[in-house]
Amino acid sequence: MIPRAEKPFHFYTRLSLPLLTGIKVRNLRELAEHIKTAPESVIYQHTHRYLQQHQYLVPEPSNDFAYWVSSVLQDDELGDELRRAVVETIEAHLSRKGDLRQLPEGKEFHFMGTVRFSVPTRYQAYDLAEFADGLRRVSVSSLYLHIFEARLRPPLGLNDFSLWFDSELGEAALAKKVSSLDPYTQTLEGLRARIIGLVEKRLEVLRHA
Repeated sequence: MIPRAEKPFHFYTRLSLPLLTGIKVRNLRELAEHIKTAPESVIYQHTHRYLQQHQYLVPEPSNDFAYWVSSVLQDDELGDELRRAVVETIEAHLSRKGDLRQLPEGKEFHFMGTVRFSVPTRYQAYDLAEFADGLRRVSVSSLYLHIFEARLRPPLGLNDFSLWFDSELGEAALAKKVSSLDPYTQTLEGLRARIIGLVEKRLEVLRHA
């Protein structure tokens, strides 16, 4: 028997408005200093937002900081990490090699913030079959919202899909499988296909039970 939820899963999508902060840097030392004090919205804009906008670059650098360092500063040794890890990596690199290149005007890294909005779509699901159908139809912005941005909301580290599978359908094993997928090492379309595959595989088991 295929379980049916009392509360449906509502697919949302997202809109974002980028905001210029007026801060720009020309070298690694300045980059590290501003990352230390930048608001969360700025860090978000240059890390998670990058994953959606440049999803087809995977497994290339997965944030704006790494892209600027490797492509503009042309320093391939410097890895891409988030906030504290970015700063620690940059400072360690500076202690070994000094301040290195000072870029000319026009090549600076511009810090930007973002304002995010969640918007409901017309798709919802009461069971796994409806969920798979909805997931096929929504945009990658919807997938991004429910996978990446969900991890930044309580309960931290958990995506919306897994939460619904477990709490509404009692599908704890499926929830764990989806949660174990690493969204940072594949494109959003690849991630969509893998989640749909897991859901359809579970549906086959339920239909023949």
